[in-house]
Amino acid sequence: MEEHLSPKRPKFNLPIAGLLIPIFALVMLGFVASKSIFYAEPGYVYHVRTITGNEHVVSDVGYQFYLWGRWNAWKRALTVQSIRGGSDNLRYTETESNETSASLPPLNIMFLDQVDANAEATVRFSIPTDQEGFLKLAHEYRSPENLLRTAMIPAFKETLQATGALMSAEEYYSGGRTEFNSEFEKQMNNGIYLVRREETRINTRRSKATANAALGTNQEEYGDENKTEFTVRKVTGEDGIPLRKKQRFTEFGISVVDARITNMQPNQRFVERMQLKQKASADRAIAREQRIQEEEQRLLAIARGEREVAERQAKAKVEQIQKTTEAETDKQLALTTADKLRQQAQIEKETAEISLEKARIEAETQRTLADAEAYQKSVILEADNALADKLKAEIEIHRLWADAFSRRAVPTNVFGSGNSSDGAPVGSDGEVKAFMQMLTLDAAKRLAYERDIPAEK
Repeated sequence: MEEHLSPKRPKFNLPIAGLLIPIFALVMLGFVASKSIFYAEPGYVYHVRTITGNEHVVSDVGYQFYLWGRWNAWKRALTVQSIRGGSDNLRYTETESNETSASLPPLNIMFLDQVDANAEATVRFSIPTDQEGFLKLAHEYRSPENLLRTAMIPAFKETLQATGALMSAEEYYSGGRTEFNSEFEKQMNNGIYLVRREETRINTRRSKATANAALGTNQEEYGDENKTEFTVRKVTGEDGIPLRKKQRFTEFGISVVDARITNMQPNQRFVERMQLKQKASADRAIAREQRIQEEEQRLLAIARGEREVAERQAKAKVEQIQKTTEAETDKQLALTTADKLRQQAQIEKETAEISLEKARIEAETQRTLADAEAYQKSVILEADNALADKLKAEIEIHRLWADAFSRRAVPTNVFGSGNSSDGAPVGSDGEVKAFMQMLTLDAAKRLAYERDIPAEK
């Protein structure tokens, strides 16, 4: 009865201690990870110090273990620049989220000719990443901020000012910008030149006045054209190589990646002076051009007169040459005509002689041919008593009779008796047949005749 009346307690599948232990382990693991692990970003070098006093350099990307120690993030490349709107304030913490480069306002420098200017420049440095070099750098400067303030920024300023003292502002703005930039980069890499400034006084030509007409060309000199020039000579050693003040940051393996002068703004007085100089130079150029123009006009007038004279001379010469040429042409034509007539007469004479000789030869040829033909005929006649000629004559006689008979104007068929009343033929077929027989007999008889043909003389 009492067991049924007592309250029932809840039953759990897992005990409370079993839940607390994993949770506590996870919390401790997260706490240890937050104090012992960090993520290394690309573009940075990390100086890691552990709780045991060990230190090492991390340059790989990814999670790194430092065991409740400390670590500093150093950029692989640090930049120092002087630009408009920059300031001298630098901030640095032990995370890589903040910038560790210096952005300075324009730096005021002095040129060799005592002209000041505000220079804007940029220099990029690369720090070492090897174990020994980086640890030496980290021990010396402890943080990128100290490195920038105590080494890079002073070197940047000193080098830029030293470069300004190598040339004058007029040289810089008259084409020396490239040389200036080159010298700045060389001195940032290799050290600052040791120089000596020298002052030289130059005596130039004195001008002469032209106001006193009584003196003529022997005018008095006036004005002082002496000019002082400042030159900078690099101090050289016994081997002739310029001496330099080395950059101290190079001892820690830091190198200059890039150095550039981006802008140079001189003071207002120099700008005004340069404007006046440019105006004076422009005026001189205009005057020089005007003088050249006047000289060209004078030369043009002279050339024009010479051209007119030359044209007249050329025209007269052309006329003279034309008349001479025409006369010479007429002479040559007359000579040519006479020569032509003489040659034509000679040709006609020779042609006549050739024709005469040709006619003589042709006559001789005809005579020779006639003799040959007469001889041939006489030989033939002696051989067959001119039988061929006789036969040819008889054949021609019969041909004439046959042709006349074929064209007789009588009918083909004739009706009538065999003989007419008066005994005249009427053209019957019998009569024609008898007539042809008679002609045949007569021709045969004639062939037997001996018709002598006298021999040709």
